[in-house]
Amino acid sequence: MSQPETDPPTIKIVAALISDSDGRVLLVRKSGTEYFMQPGGKIDHNERPMQTLEREIQEELGCAIVRGSEVYLGKHLAEAANEPGHILEADLYRMDISGEPKPLAEIEELVWLPPNNPNQLKLAPFTRDSVLPLVYVRVNPIGHLALKRGPNSV
Repeated sequence: MSQPETDPPTIKIVAALISDSDGRVLLVRKSGTEYFMQPGGKIDHNERPMQTLEREIQEELGCAIVRGSEVYLGKHLAEAANEPGHILEADLYRMDISGEPKPLAEIEELVWLPPNNPNQLKLAPFTRDSVLPLVYVRVNPIGHLALKRGPNSV
């Protein structure tokens, strides 16, 4: 007798899409992992998504979110990069940050990924399949990012 199929476990997170004036996207890699992804993290009990992002951006990058720069880019599903057999459910926000990001807490490395060479790193499925296509959609024919709101936004 076969077992009934069950849905894979879901990990709910909130993530930040942060870019600089050259169109490079900020990605982080956690200690002990190989995939680069958006800054952000799991939502703590009774926490709202923006509270999570404020906490994570401060803890992981030593930066603050510029108030009023947040733009909700939707809910996205992807295969979890570091938890095999899990699905990632991510609320994604584009935003500006203040301060110079540096790897703190569990972040081992951060990079500014140029839009013309996304294949230079091992990217999390969410970053590769959901986030970066949103960035490239906003690039106009002469290669400049459209809809820019500041030095650290798309």
